[in-house]
Amino acid sequence: MSWGKLLQPDLILGSAILDLTPDLLQQYGLKGLVLDVDETLVPITMTDTSPELRAWVQSISPIAQVWLVSNNISQNRISRIAQSLGLPYILGARKPSRRKLRQAVESMDLPFEQVAMVGDRLFTDVLAGNRLGMFTILVEPMVNPAKLQQRYLLRDIEVWLSQIFGVSLIPWQQNVTDLDKS
Repeated sequence: MSWGKLLQPDLILGSAILDLTPDLLQQYGLKGLVLDVDETLVPITMTDTSPELRAWVQSISPIAQVWLVSNNISQNRISRIAQSLGLPYILGARKPSRRKLRQAVESMDLPFEQVAMVGDRLFTDVLAGNRLGMFTILVEPMVNPAKLQQRYLLRDIEVWLSQIFGVSLIPWQQNVTDLDKS
């Protein structure tokens, strides 16, 4: 499989995860979500979840099973976030490694194609999800309001490199019509 296909999200939200609605999950036949944590759910500089994020999890939970899978190795940080959301979690995932993503999906007892990997990074979240045949959703990073003007150099480099590989990053575009990625 080419780098372009491995880095191409199935859905580009073009906004934060809070805009991922139960209707969208049902539209794509998704019954499970594996969520990245840092910058996807909570700004890296913060440890508390927002009331809006907690309400979003409440709205999604009846539709889909949800797991947190983070590259972060801080037990204190990730467990605190997971507990505030009432969700199971795995830390130290080393994405784009597939091992811990596979563990979360197998715990859901769902086919990989019915589970979405949701994250803000192409070379970790999207790449890992695509390597497992999951539906992949790219969201905009959650930013600390106090650092709104800060540039995310690593993400900018990822976007630039992915476009060299032919990845299209147009928001709200379903890029893969055949959801079987085998």
